[in-house]
Order: sequence, then structure tokens, then C-alpha cells
Amino acid sequence: MKLQAPHEWDVTPAEARAIQERLRGSVVAAGEPEHVRLVAGVDISVGGEGQDGRAAVVVLSYPGLRPVEQSVVTAAVRFPYVPGLLSFREIPVLLPAFAALRASPDLVVVDGQGMAHPRRFGLASHLGLLLGLPTIGCAKSRLTGHFDPPAREAGAVSPLLGAEDECIGAVVRTRMGVNPVFVSVGHLIALSAAVAWTLRLVRGLRLPEPTRLAHRAAAGEQVAPT
Repeated sequence: MKLQAPHEWDVTPAEARAIQERLRGSVVAAGEPEHVRLVAGVDISVGGEGQDGRAAVVVLSYPGLRPVEQSVVTAAVRFPYVPGLLSFREIPVLLPAFAALRASPDLVVVDGQGMAHPRRFGLASHLGLLLGLPTIGCAKSRLTGHFDPPAREAGAVSPLLGAEDECIGAVVRTRMGVNPVFVSVGHLIALSAAVAWTLRLVRGLRLPEPTRLAHRAAAGEQVAPT
């Protein structure tokens, strides 16, 4: 995959926020991925200040969810840790991992936020815009917004609400009695479709299989052919 960002990465936090504000209007929060045969999971492991980051993309077949390819890249992380600006810290490491893929995924699931973000432009939205692919943000914790907990059974959903009760995502119980995940639109997908796909990609555990395996790959495990 050949990718090119529409902006520089060597920017200040103020410049990064301005880029988010400029690009967020390009996010398409509608649609349903069609003819999905390959789903990619994305995660990145970043150490302390000055340490390298390890970005992992794992591609799985669908509906079998069999890992078919893994791309892991280690590179210097140059942007400081600033809440709400993680895409500027992580995407420069992720892009080479996507560029090394032989397969082109039909859907991407990111361990991070999409539109459930203070400026409605989190990591999943930023990455989806660069890839031009349907992208879902599936985070383990809330960055912004408020919600009522969903019911305890698997598949229960409650809205994640922002200011003035704007719906910015969904709180999804993927397994009976476990903590929910926070699902939001990345790009080129409706929220209802993002929730449905998240539940389709769960295999009895809390996290969708693509991001669960990407997390293991980012930790240094071999989970798929390279």
C-alpha cells in the first residue's frame, strides 16, 4: 500500500490541533463495508520518552478470522505524549507497517478512538482518511463523553454522548459481565455498522479478534505469516 499524508508530521501540538480541525470535515460517518474478505487490526506499543514504538498490523480472513499476514515496524517516536494527539505520535510508525503489506484490507479496526474524540478526529479517523478505507475505532477506555452502562449481556449497547448529548460513539458489551469497549466511527462507515462489525469480529473475548492479535504482535509475538 502506497500512502502519503496531506500534511507534515513534524509539527507543534498547536499545529497538530489545527490539522485535526481542518481534516475532521473530510471524515465520512456513513456507509457499510461491502464484500469484506480481509480485516486488519492495528495496535502500537510505545515505551517511555525517547524510546522506539512498535506498530503492528495483522490481516485476518473474514468470516473465518484466520490470520493471513502480519506487518510489524519499529521506529523512533518523535511526537510527545499529548492526550488527544496520539495520531501524530503513532501514525508515522504505523504507515510503514501498512506500506509493507502485500494484502489490501477491506476494513480496518484500530485500538483507539475515532470520532469519540474532543475534536472528533482521533487515531482511527486520521488513519482511515489516510488509507481511504472503512475504519472503526474500538478503544478499551473512554477519552471523552458520558454514558449509561449497557446491560450486562453480550451485545448490549448504550450511546456515548458528547456535549449537548450529541452521539459520538457507542459503549458495547462484547462479553457477558466484562467491561465494555468504546466504538466510534473512524471513516467511511456508519456508527451502527461499526457496532455490528465489532460484534461480528469478537470470538468470545472482550476485544475484537483483529485488534486482540495486533496487540499481541505489537508486544513481539508472531501471530500470522509475515
